[in-house]
Amino acid sequence: MTGNRTAGSGTNRSTGRLVGVAAGLLLAGSIVWGCTGQAAAMPVASSQATRAAGSAQGAGRAAAAINAFGIDYYRQALTKGGNAVASPASIVLALSMAQEGAVGDTAAQIDKVLHGASGTDSGNGINSLDRALSALSGTYSNSRGNEEPLTLRIANAPFAQSNYAFRQAYLDALASRHGAAVRLVDFKADAEGARRQVNAWVAEQTSGRIPQLLDSLDDSTRLVLVNAIYLKASWMTPFEESATQDAPFARSDGSKVNVPTMATFLEDGRFAEGTGWKAVELPYAGPSLAMTVIVPDDLAAFEKTFDGARFTEITSALAPSSVDLTLPRFKIESKSDLATELAVMGMPLAFDAARADFSGITAEERLFISKVIHQANISVDEKGTEGAAATAVVMLAGSAPVAKAATVHVDRPFIFAVRDTATGAILFLGRVVDPGA
Repeated sequence: MTGNRTAGSGTNRSTGRLVGVAAGLLLAGSIVWGCTGQAAAMPVASSQATRAAGSAQGAGRAAAAINAFGIDYYRQALTKGGNAVASPASIVLALSMAQEGAVGDTAAQIDKVLHGASGTDSGNGINSLDRALSALSGTYSNSRGNEEPLTLRIANAPFAQSNYAFRQAYLDALASRHGAAVRLVDFKADAEGARRQVNAWVAEQTSGRIPQLLDSLDDSTRLVLVNAIYLKASWMTPFEESATQDAPFARSDGSKVNVPTMATFLEDGRFAEGTGWKAVELPYAGPSLAMTVIVPDDLAAFEKTFDGARFTEITSALAPSSVDLTLPRFKIESKSDLATELAVMGMPLAFDAARADFSGITAEERLFISKVIHQANISVDEKGTEGAAATAVVMLAGSAPVAKAATVHVDRPFIFAVRDTATGAILFLGRVVDPGA
């Protein structure tokens, strides 16, 4: 057998056999890990493949696929409880790294759930979107003429068992479409040390907002593909802190709670309304990032028909308008295993120990996804927004202008989406039913 590469001693070499892989994938805030192992310190094994160039068309198509997945996931998982936040981009980036090694029906099911995100632009759409979003970081003037930094960091770092053979095509895909060189660690001899290295990398990439993505690893781990997303952005028009005061917020059950509520008048806002809802868009200082806030009259009723088409309809209807706006400050963090939801959404084979096919990673062992751990948090205040996300895929071995000012008082449960308006990509999506929780 040819076309495989062994990761070890900081070098890459072709080999005639696979040493065996039990996988681990940690991505932009994501992870995949597997079973069996041995190791080395921290050399790097990189493919000779170069990072592919991006295209605006490919980025747009990948963003549309991510958004479609994001709304599906919102309806499947986020409507079941209280406050919640997720990063559709992080989840898809993580799963797309795993999909690079999926084969047959396993690959087809993942592709369907991800709405073809990994296959967009002949497989280069995710790379194009990653590059387009990463290019947004910089310093920009807000509406008051003040210079404000915008940071949007998207990073990939696979951590692999040293002296382990992977298919050359898989390593090349990680390099060319995910910009990722493989870091070599020793899960078998020191799984706890490897876990600390992974967590330290994630903490650094997320500016400390996700200090411990992984609670444990063992000597069966073989590969952890990590992708981390970090955002810090200031509003184009900041809220005056002196205008913030406690105001009532009506929960879904009809009870009310007083919460710190920001207030502003947007001269150049964007607003839309339809039967049973209002929406406003708050731009960040920068080229295209914005937060879209959708305020339904009845959140539960609205969520029953909320899908990708309706989200697109709402964002397409946003038009220039002055807006009298109030919005509660809020902080949300969510962490959960997405395995059950993803299986229900249409990719059960990936979680089947006997039938999953990830032979595009290795032929030595059958791999399957055991867990998909996703963690995201977001903070919204008078200055702007800060958020981070991580997704862990755990793999084991097995057998037109409005004439008058609009009024949007966000005083009841609402949906929010932080998105890049140029590509349309949703970076963070969530709901707030009790900002005081």
